[in-house]
Amino acid sequence: MKRLLMVLLAGAAGGVSAYFGWLGVNRPVQSGDLAAQLAWIQDDLQLTPAQFARIKALHEQSSPRLLALETEVVRLREELTAFERGRLVTGQVDFLEFARFVDQRRTVDQACTESTRELILAASAVMTPEQKTRYLALLEPVRHGPLAQVLN
Repeated sequence: MKRLLMVLLAGAAGGVSAYFGWLGVNRPVQSGDLAAQLAWIQDDLQLTPAQFARIKALHEQSSPRLLALETEVVRLREELTAFERGRLVTGQVDFLEFARFVDQRRTVDQACTESTRELILAASAVMTPEQKTRYLALLEPVRHGPLAQVLN
């Protein structure tokens, strides 16, 4: 009975160790540091230091624009929530106000798509053809998602 208990405990300890070891190796970067967040691209694509510096600079240049767009997206989500709450309370829809909202959202969506497209194109222009192929392959999962317009 003691042997069985020891084997089970050793197995559990090994499993827990393996799990936390895997997490340590594969954990996404939590740092706010752009270089740390982009480290995966340098490793995966085997970028030269010059290529990495240029791609990092491209991200730094686009960051204020993308953050402003993110703020606008959050504001629009809050506005839609308030609009929906008002519709549920009153049972009426202000179609002119909703049309204005849809127009604003369309404009912000287009700006987000264009900014992302520009960043992807600029980053891929720094890469060798092999790196570019690999980079676009890494982005393949989003071809059918929110970035489909950017990558097609």
